[in-house]
This record gives sequence, C-alpha cells and structure tokens, in this order.
Amino acid sequence: MEPIELNDPEEIEQFLGKIALGGPGFCTDCLLSDVYEAGLTYPDFLRAHGSDPDARYGNLSPAWANYHIRQGKKVFIVYGGNGAPRRTHTTDTP
Repeated sequence: MEPIELNDPEEIEQFLGKIALGGPGFCTDCLLSDVYEAGLTYPDFLRAHGSDPDARYGNLSPAWANYHIRQGKKVFIVYGGNGAPRRTHTTDTP
C-alpha cells in the first residue's frame, strides 16, 4: 500500500471506519472505535504506511500496517503487523 496522510477530521473518521486488523497482537473490526476509546474524539491528523496482509480497508486486503493518529497533543499509534505482533500506544505529547 502507498503511504497516506490525511488532515481532514471527517475524511479521517471515514477512513478509520473501514480499517479492520487481524493477526497476532492487537486486532479490531473497526479501528475508529479504538481511536475513540483512546480519547481521540475528533482526530485531525492521520498517517498510514507499510503493508499487512492481515489488515483490510473495506473489502481490500492487504491494507496499511502502521497508523499514527493525532488530535492536538494526544497521539494513538498502531504498529507491527505483517507477521509481527501488532501493538498500540497512546500518549500525550508535551
């Protein structure tokens, strides 16, 4: 998959609503719900890159392996995949 970067909150929400992640480690049927649970209610930046055969974008597979989502100073990151256990990390940047 080609890297993608979005800055429109509505586009980001539509994009995340179509992402499903399987395989070892962190899995989800809808990445948007996990972003909301992490406290990002109106994300304003998203970067996705890499390729993972256990990830889906709608009905398309493979999808991106790594996701960096930000709202202000709060950041939610999904990394790993493509055979490695997938993990998440949430932080508030200074």
